[in-house]
Amino acid sequence: MGSERAERNVSQLGNGVVGILAETVNMWERRAPLTPSHCARLVLRGGRSTSGVNRIIVQPSTKRIHHDAQYEDAGCEISDDLSECGLIIGIKQPTLEMILPDRAYAFFSHTHKAQKENMPLLDKILQERVSLFDYELIVDDDGKRLIAFGKFAGRAGLIDFLHGLGRRYLSLGYSTPFLSLGQSHMYPSLAAAKAAVIAVGEEIATFGLPSGILPIIFVFTGSGNVSQGAQEIFKLLPHSFVDAEKLPEISAGKSLSPHYQSTRRAFQLYGCVITSRHMVSPKDPSKCFDKDDYYAHPEHYNPVFHERIAPYASAIVNCMYWERRFPRLLSTEQLQQLMKNGCPLVGICDITCDIGGSIEFVNKSTSIERPFFRYDPSTNLYHDDMEGNGVICLAVDILPTEFSREASQHFGDILSRFVTSLASTKGLLELPSHLRRACIAYSGKLTPLYEYIPRMRKTMIEMSPATANSLPDKKYTHLVSLSGHLFDKFLINEALDIIETAGGSFHLVKCDVGQSIDDMSYSELENPNCPRSSDGRFGSGYKVQTPVPLAYQSAQLPLRLTGTLDCHESVGADETATLDKIIDSLTSIANAHRGDPNATEISLKIGRVSERRIDDSMDKVGPKVLILGAGRVCRPAAEFLSSYRNIDINGCNDYNTDQVHVIVASLYQKDAEETIDGIKNATAAQLDVSDIGSLSNLVSQVEVVVSLLPASFHAAIARVCIELKKHLVTASYVDDSMSKLEQAAQGAGVTILCEMGLDPGIDHMLSMKMIDEAHAQKGEIKAFTSFCGGLPSPAAANNPLAYKFSWSPAGAIRAGRNPAVYKFLGEIIHVDGSKLYESAKRIRLPELPAFALEHLPNRNSLMYGDLYGISKEASTVYRSTLRYEGFSEIMAILAKIGFFDATNHPLLEETNRPTYRTFLSELLNVNDISPPNTKVNGEESRGHDDEVISRLMMLGHCKEKELAVKILKTIKFLGLHEETEIPKECTSALSVISQRMEQRMSYGHDEQDMVLLHHEVEVEYPDGRPAEKHQATLLEFGKSENGRSTTAMALTVGVPAAIGALLLLQNKVQRKGVIRPLEPEIYIPALEILEASGIKLIERVET
Repeated sequence: MGSERAERNVSQLGNGVVGILAETVNMWERRAPLTPSHCARLVLRGGRSTSGVNRIIVQPSTKRIHHDAQYEDAGCEISDDLSECGLIIGIKQPTLEMILPDRAYAFFSHTHKAQKENMPLLDKILQERVSLFDYELIVDDDGKRLIAFGKFAGRAGLIDFLHGLGRRYLSLGYSTPFLSLGQSHMYPSLAAAKAAVIAVGEEIATFGLPSGILPIIFVFTGSGNVSQGAQEIFKLLPHSFVDAEKLPEISAGKSLSPHYQSTRRAFQLYGCVITSRHMVSPKDPSKCFDKDDYYAHPEHYNPVFHERIAPYASAIVNCMYWERRFPRLLSTEQLQQLMKNGCPLVGICDITCDIGGSIEFVNKSTSIERPFFRYDPSTNLYHDDMEGNGVICLAVDILPTEFSREASQHFGDILSRFVTSLASTKGLLELPSHLRRACIAYSGKLTPLYEYIPRMRKTMIEMSPATANSLPDKKYTHLVSLSGHLFDKFLINEALDIIETAGGSFHLVKCDVGQSIDDMSYSELENPNCPRSSDGRFGSGYKVQTPVPLAYQSAQLPLRLTGTLDCHESVGADETATLDKIIDSLTSIANAHRGDPNATEISLKIGRVSERRIDDSMDKVGPKVLILGAGRVCRPAAEFLSSYRNIDINGCNDYNTDQVHVIVASLYQKDAEETIDGIKNATAAQLDVSDIGSLSNLVSQVEVVVSLLPASFHAAIARVCIELKKHLVTASYVDDSMSKLEQAAQGAGVTILCEMGLDPGIDHMLSMKMIDEAHAQKGEIKAFTSFCGGLPSPAAANNPLAYKFSWSPAGAIRAGRNPAVYKFLGEIIHVDGSKLYESAKRIRLPELPAFALEHLPNRNSLMYGDLYGISKEASTVYRSTLRYEGFSEIMAILAKIGFFDATNHPLLEETNRPTYRTFLSELLNVNDISPPNTKVNGEESRGHDDEVISRLMMLGHCKEKELAVKILKTIKFLGLHEETEIPKECTSALSVISQRMEQRMSYGHDEQDMVLLHHEVEVEYPDGRPAEKHQATLLEFGKSENGRSTTAMALTVGVPAAIGALLLLQNKVQRKGVIRPLEPEIYIPALEILEASGIKLIERVET
């Protein structure tokens, strides 16, 4: 009997009968997934052959925006009983009693993050053999949501805020037209609400606004659907939109109309739309904001919204998505300082309702019936009224339902296209990919993409606060980090299978997931193996993805399934052999992906969990230097310091040896041990620098700290060093966070020596040596030029571009599109980023006549004139990037063809993947390029090559055939002509060529890199002596000794940093505070030691 019932229930799937639930979760929820008009079209279209829907049964509801009778008129049936329906749809989660067995359901379930409060619902779904589709997970191949209510949230949110703004101004003693505006839900339609806003606008235009609250400036964050919806309402009021740069002027009243200035009333509002470029600024002052770089490396940027935008805002309308790896838009501390300074901010309209997110003090959501709270920054207290000090905050999490009619229409327009497939399809594989991905469970079983949920739940249940970070019943533990596109590759499930099958156990330490398929969620804690300079001058940085251990809390698991994952697990076993087997298996699944185009998207990092203490017996071994980081740069620094003798600290030596003892600390013990392998007088330590207690303990045991971690960690490390009165050296630029420590460092008698690498570092020291020597001879600097580049050695420059990548080609290409500015013969020259490659010029260095080189202007050269104190006397200040000659010419043509376009290309969005040859044909605007090796009269045809050359010249990309032939050779070298399908991960021309460059232009195992730095300083003497040209050149090649390779970049960054530590140990740097190596007390001994270490500098003077 039971089997007959199951068979009868299973048969309901795909039967073409759709049920619409009555919403029960929230009293304000009046939306419907389909309106009566949608239902009519689906049912009356002619049956299953057309729409896939036979019948629609609607549960009765007395609060739904559309009455039951309207659904009946549209051909629907009204009934509480949905047992005949194969597909049942709603907006929010139904109650458990409403889940019928063997059906398909579609609604916003809020279960894919393993949210604890919704796990009973998921259990019920699995128990009743239900298939569950979640609207939030219906995304396209790029991870973009296909169905949402964004604009309606923006529209309703701003109207509600204007309503509250009227009440708030009244409490402050000002009557405004806003007071007559109601909340969005008080109007029968969106059109009626807009009419009310227009009426408010007419009153403002006629009678104006009180002078005491002027000017009123609305700041909108973001430019997506939410922001567009809010701006749509704002534009119904008399307004002017202004650029962010104009806000100080507007606030001061300088740009206001004469009518305003005479009457002291305003007849309009001001709006300002800001995006990420207004919210942050590069820590490196020589760099310009780069959106792609910011999204990839937010730690390279400082927040500036509180300095440049917030001081002038009356209202902040927050419409942007935010993740915790990015700086906050506005912190509690920043608001408190702003309000002390008289900031005119009245309210926050946080339409994102991101609690404790980008706006830190918005710490709770509000409801439609009570949409506001008041936060008083002077007391740090929250209130439910409108009267008193502080700012009002709106954070309603169900705004679209206030326009239930229009929101339902919009939602149903999209959903009705999906319902036809969901209602008539019996098998999951028959559905299109975007619906398959949205299926959390099918017939009571979790689909492969969501099999991680019960494992997450199990970990949550088993982990108590006391054992959250340990495996007490296991003798041996390792910390494992899996990073990359783990959901769509199912790697997370495979990894957990390996651990459990082998008899091991695991606990989640941290689990972060990006918002979209393109996001990589990771923390960069280890030093780049060979870092490029902060201004992007070198194309030789190595990116290392390493995690930050974080005590796992079940309520802090931010899973977004359409994104990417960085998952850290503590893995334990009773025997080392078992643990080794687990680690080997995990390594094999990571390595299995390294031969395909996704190689950079999946990585595995393994290290010990337990912290290794520095033994007390080390107290007398010698002066100690702590190096933070374990990348390639760290080893040359450690080797240099551990081999240096005769250290005398402060004139006395209380140690048993005169050698420096080096401690290399990294997040993973294994990495630190590999760094010091074979180095005497060195110890490895495990350290999480975010653990201030452990960091302080280690810093207290040494004399000097060298941080080769990313710059975002330096301020926190510097504060510990200042507190413990220990000197610090970094190779990174001085940013705002470090500059603010100047006074504290001076007060503690501590030196924070920054910019002590190659660029910045050696370039500073060489420049100042040449400039100071010229000034000492009473000379004036007339021209300063600097050329620098990280290049392959001549032997490794074996491709048409004569270049190799050791970092992301896409990043290098974007860096080559940055604008530049410099001074030449007294004229300020600006170079547009799109013309940068075309601005390249050839150069020959007398000391190196065999090198055929070219140079491109490098970002902002003018700041170096100020830094070196020559801005007033030098008519030329120019810094550039070096490449081998011909590089820029080829890159410029590739850009003209369209290979550097980062926008999605329609051809790459099709289901059938094009080949590289087909895509090349598309870019060259031809129907097809002839296949190679065809024969005409018994001879091979050159049709393919000739046609490419012809198109390059016909389109004007190449004026000469010789150049077109070069481009053809490059295209063929990169395989852009091959009849091979382009991987589906490539969605733009930029991603296509980046993928090919990464595969074919990386350094080989035995290939060397090269660093070339060349300065020229032209000096004139007022007393009539002949003018001189001072030149300095550094040329360094990568080395290979005893089977271990060291790159030139690692040497020229690591050794200067180590020299800085040495000078501090020897007490040769007297200046305290945050400093650069611009003074003789640093650069004279440093350059001498640098040459003694084997890094040669060639100097000459010409007259």
